[in-house]
Amino acid sequence: MKQGAACPVKGKGRGPLGMMMFVAAIAAGGAPAMAQEAATVHPPLTPTRDVQVDYNVQPDGMPEPKAVRTWFAYNGGLMRIDSPLAMGEMVLNRMTRQVMIIINPQKVYSQLDARYGIRNPFLLDLSMSFVRKGTATVAGVTCTQWDVTTDQGNATTCVTEDGVILQEDGVDGDGLRGKLEATKVVYGPIPDSMFQPPEGYRKIEPPPPPGTSAARTNPDQKGG
Repeated sequence: MKQGAACPVKGKGRGPLGMMMFVAAIAAGGAPAMAQEAATVHPPLTPTRDVQVDYNVQPDGMPEPKAVRTWFAYNGGLMRIDSPLAMGEMVLNRMTRQVMIIINPQKVYSQLDARYGIRNPFLLDLSMSFVRKGTATVAGVTCTQWDVTTDQGNATTCVTEDGVILQEDGVDGDGLRGKLEATKVVYGPIPDSMFQPPEGYRKIEPPPPPGTSAARTNPDQKGG
C-alpha cells in the first residue's frame, strides 16, 4: 500500500507506486478527549514542517529502484515530486485543489483541477486502518512502524513523529505492490518558487477527461 494516491485526479487512487509510474513515464468535532484518543490510532497524516525527502521507489516488476525527490511545505498543503532524470515534475496544491504537471524537455506545463479531490502519493489518509508496531531508523531519522490496511491489501510503513513517511513496503490503495525508502531527509524553509512553473515555460491546456463531451468531440476536427 502506498498513501496518498497513484493519480491525484482519480477518485480511488491512493499510492506512491502509482505516482512512481507517472514520474517514470515522463522520462496525493468531538470533545478534546475524543480527539486525543483518535490521534493514538494513526500516525500524523501530513508533514508538520517544511522538508525535502529523497526516496528510492521500486514498484514490483521494475528491475531497480528509481530516485525521486520530493518537497513538502505548508503542513503538506504543497508538495512537489521530481521524476527521475529531471524529465518532469508534479506539484500538488491541496489548498487550491489543483495539480500542475511540468514537462521539461518541451518546456511546458499544465494545470488541472482535482475535481475528485487530491490524494497524495506520499501522505496517509483516514480511509486507511493503522496498527502501531515498533520503531526504526531510516536515513538517520527515527520513525514509528505501522501496519496499514486498505481495501486493496496490506503494507507496512514507518512515519516520523512530524509526519514524514520514510519507508513503505506492500500493496497500495490501487492494488500495486512495491516499496519505497527515504535516503535523505533535510528540514528547512522551502521557497514558494519551488511550487511554481519554471520561468519561460509555456502553459498548455490538458486533454479533456475521458468520457466528457469535449473528449468525444474534437473542436479542431474539420467535418467532411
